[in-house]
Amino acid sequence: MTILCVRFQLPPTREAALPELLGMLEGFTPVIEALPPDGALVDLRGAERYFGRDAVELAALIRVRALAWYGVECAIGAGSGPMFARMALRGTGPGETRVVPEEPRALAEFLDEQPVATLPGVGAATARTLCEYGLDTVGKVAAAPLSTLQRLCGARGGRELHEKAQGIDRGRVVPNAVSRSLAAERPFSRDELDPDRHRRALLSAAEELGARLRALEKVCRTLTLTVRYADRSTTTRSRTLPEPTAHSSALTDAAYRMYEALGLQRARVRAIALRAEGLDPAEQASHQLTFDELDEKARRIEEVADRARAKFGPRAVFPGTLALV
Repeated sequence: MTILCVRFQLPPTREAALPELLGMLEGFTPVIEALPPDGALVDLRGAERYFGRDAVELAALIRVRALAWYGVECAIGAGSGPMFARMALRGTGPGETRVVPEEPRALAEFLDEQPVATLPGVGAATARTLCEYGLDTVGKVAAAPLSTLQRLCGARGGRELHEKAQGIDRGRVVPNAVSRSLAAERPFSRDELDPDRHRRALLSAAEELGARLRALEKVCRTLTLTVRYADRSTTTRSRTLPEPTAHSSALTDAAYRMYEALGLQRARVRAIALRAEGLDPAEQASHQLTFDELDEKARRIEEVADRARAKFGPRAVFPGTLALV
């Protein structure tokens, strides 16, 4: 085992700790791929030789350091490649390390009974299509003819799916930036028809994204809205913001505009999600000067609210509209 998939148990208010945790991982290897909001892939091929320990022993050391230095538990999956490490992580609890065996027969037994949705790259729609044809486990997909998979998933998708089900992992760990996007989702307890509740969910998600962006000292250039309906279909819209921002009011305004443009008529909405994309350091962002006193006042209030949340918790200050949620 040379690849670890690490998931830190970070509460939403502590996502700003992810860069520090990735810095801790860099003490073992520089080959780290961030998986925001709370994880990373770690390539330990050089570290095993350097430290004289195998991946499982290094995983135990990572768990101890994360808990001792940052008070954060983590779950770890280990495998010979990124795909196996990701699969091993599924169902692994905090403080545990799960290993996918490398021996061919044991690996085949592990894959045979895994649900097809556990294969990285197989989304909900693809999994649903495969299950409709009885291909609900990785073993059944591996036994299916390549031509059948290509008819169901396309030429390239079917070939990649066939290789993954056969245990061929062509993935690699690609070092990247800490985070290029942040997301906030608001599911409803029941299929929601009320537009006012939709708008409150958008306000809540935008407030969360703004607070997290400011905590990370980031701004976003694009905002994406995803609406999931009762029949599991989705609608996605993106908007490039007039200027990169981390201000909740600007994010809320953009979210409202995208929602109104959908023209939903009595839509049964199951969940609403916002994603801030194209993140850049706040210090490098430009800001159009304005003589609007209300805008400047809103920004000052936002700074005070952020300090109050940092001291007393995320629910210390929030828009009055959300008190009705």
